[in-house]
Amino acid sequence: MFAARQVFAQSQRRCFSASVRQASKVTVLGAAGGIGQPLSLLLKLNPRVTELSLYDVRLAPGVAADIGHINTKSKVTGHEPTASGLKEALTGAEIVLIPAGVPRKPGMTRDDLFNTNASIVRTLATACAEHAPEANLLIISNPVNSTVPICAEVFKAKGVYNPKRLFGVTTLDVVRASRFISEIKGTDPANENITVIGGHSGATIVPLLSQSGYSLTGEKLDNYVYRVQFGGDEVVKAKDGAGSATLSMAMAGARFAESLLKASQGQKGVIEPTFVDSPLYKDRGVDFFATNVELGPNGVEKIHPVGKITDHEQKLLDVCVEDLAKNISKGVEWIKANPEK
Repeated sequence: MFAARQVFAQSQRRCFSASVRQASKVTVLGAAGGIGQPLSLLLKLNPRVTELSLYDVRLAPGVAADIGHINTKSKVTGHEPTASGLKEALTGAEIVLIPAGVPRKPGMTRDDLFNTNASIVRTLATACAEHAPEANLLIISNPVNSTVPICAEVFKAKGVYNPKRLFGVTTLDVVRASRFISEIKGTDPANENITVIGGHSGATIVPLLSQSGYSLTGEKLDNYVYRVQFGGDEVVKAKDGAGSATLSMAMAGARFAESLLKASQGQKGVIEPTFVDSPLYKDRGVDFFATNVELGPNGVEKIHPVGKITDHEQKLLDVCVEDLAKNISKGVEWIKANPEK
């Protein structure tokens, strides 16, 4: 048992740096859900988080009481599903993660979730704009390609939009792309870091194997790209309708939050792919796009260009941009037709 505890402690140190340079309040909106609970657990293990604030429409105080027993230094608070509870959860937050929403079921696309999750995200984004306008806002709720533009429009309407502090979390696509190539090549997945650009849904997800020195061809390449683009369907089917990719998404959200905390606390050269307000394809109607982004104390420090890609990757990118323009427009038009009352 003692040896097991030692191994667990070592794994914690590998995942999260133990250096904490300043107080960091992190808020999870949707903390009692399938993503929210494991995400909150991982954040409780992160020594960079000094205060963890949990909110949901039900059970957030219970989740807070549960993980609050874990022997790390951070303070955990759970908040009631009231206007005052939401305000308390958000006030003073440095990072706000929003995994709230309904999960996908077999045969359901991310777009099928749109109306329900769009309403949830609009309400929570409104509260963020009012009570934590300077926080880094991390959107996990699907469909990310549309919910991020919805948040941007909410913040614009409130007069507090800062494009450097709004992020769509696409880290899971990189995690999958890296894991799947390691299975093909027989490498250590921890040493893989495949660049993935575009968005966070189906054909908008474009893995750039060439930039990591890999070359697949034919059916093997097609199967790899498909698996990266539709890995979420694989999980939904395997869970037989009882859930979606909640655990891997929680890990991805925790990883991105850790990167932001590293950057805000002074570490240089922190780069993560993320779906942000980007100039790269605005001339094609795509105001948001995921590429490698250098993070810093102010959020987005530098948006990296796509770089050199193969002809095959260019074809994938062309399809991606066309679909993304529609997804983004859908979010913008929805919020115009459905403003928070």
